Amino acid sequence: HVQLVESGGGLVQAGGSLRLSCAASGRTFSRDAMGWFRQAPGKERDFVAAISGSGGGTLYADSVKGRFTISSDNAKNTVYLQMNSLMPEDTAVYYCAAGPLMVPGRRGYNYWGQGTQVTVSS
Repeated sequence: HVQLVESGGGLVQAGGSLRLSCAASGRTFSRDAMGWFRQAPGKERDFVAAISGSGGGTLYADSVKGRFTISSDNAKNTVYLQMNSLMPEDTAVYYCAAGPLMVPGRRGYNYWGQGTQVTVSS
């Protein structure tokens, strides 16, 4: 049974930081791309960042470049999203995903977590 479980969300003031974690179980994802997406109320689920299975390649949405950093620990089967300089528009449910393609779109990912809420107050 494959499972992705996100944690680390919460309420933070604008300018603050949070680190999200995504723990994978049920199989090894060392050859898969891992990604983070987010969905604000009434909006589409948007790409945030992705990392290759080797950890050597990363991809970011323009809106988070320079503020967010994705990383992975294959020994722990865990991927992280360090979020700095948070802004109210970063408020959303953040989802972890895994799949064969490191692409900035949902089509590359076939496993999804349940999401963790991030709320940034102004």
